[in-house]
Amino acid sequence: MRHAEQVTFGGSGLDRAAHLRSDIAATQDHPDARALVLWQGKLLIEEETRAALRVPLDHPVMADASATRLFLGLDDAGPVFAVSLDHWDPEIAEEDDITAFLDPSEQRHPLLDGGVFAELRVIMTQLSARDAELAASAKSVLAWHDSHQFCSNCGVESEAADAGWRRACPSCGRSHFPRTDPVVIMLILSDDDVLVGRSPGWPEGMYSLLAGFVEPGETLEAAVRREVFEEAGIKVGEVSYLASQPWAFPSSLMVGCLGYATSTEITLDPNELEDARWVSRAEMLEASQGDHPTLKPARKGAIAHFLLENWLNDTLD
Repeated sequence: MRHAEQVTFGGSGLDRAAHLRSDIAATQDHPDARALVLWQGKLLIEEETRAALRVPLDHPVMADASATRLFLGLDDAGPVFAVSLDHWDPEIAEEDDITAFLDPSEQRHPLLDGGVFAELRVIMTQLSARDAELAASAKSVLAWHDSHQFCSNCGVESEAADAGWRRACPSCGRSHFPRTDPVVIMLILSDDDVLVGRSPGWPEGMYSLLAGFVEPGETLEAAVRREVFEEAGIKVGEVSYLASQPWAFPSSLMVGCLGYATSTEITLDPNELEDARWVSRAEMLEASQGDHPTLKPARKGAIAHFLLENWLNDTLD
């Protein structure tokens, strides 16, 4: 697919400089070294421009950061790190629900003038390609550290190593590395119709492409066919790859695939989907423009929206 890496969180050409991870002292002492700052997975951005804020590594706010300092790579401005403010406990407004699926609230740290912490899914389409790649990497790896603090081999607390890209067990010597879970998301076509579905609890009128985790020992093509049949009872023949998207919620790689249905009768699995339906190209075009009476457009920034827009614009090849 010619436009594959134009998807949100797609590649920006970042030099990850993996050769610097084993000896990071000189890099973090570089005068131009800066850090992205996260709090509970939210990214620090400039309130006015909505660009990611980068702060010096000796900024006073670092007193609230966890011990893990993640080296993300080198860009034109210098070395870039990421930290999480695990030791900051702000007052949350009564009307703000920071546990919501899509949290629009923003928090302000007293030491960070002009900056706010914002939910990445809310601001993802406002970020530059570079900031989006950095933010997705930071959110995913820092969340992995939070959920993998103990060695899965012997149970002893492990330690961050290789500038945050590994955890080492001081007891048994086992190394642990950040994980990425592959998920197939499918543009399933039958003539000029596309298959979409909705999960329970979604806003009224919201539909998206079907998706599911790849199982161990399974090819991407097999995962596409299995997931579509399990969820909607549709059989799929030819399958091909289109594009991928890092999806740090919490740590997946969305693998966009094109599949052609060999059957059309939907048999819904109510444990997976609330509804599934075939939508014509004309209807989907209406929805994408916000003109459909009942069907909402796919969420901008998600790979489902990207694949549907390319299908509508005949730019899948």
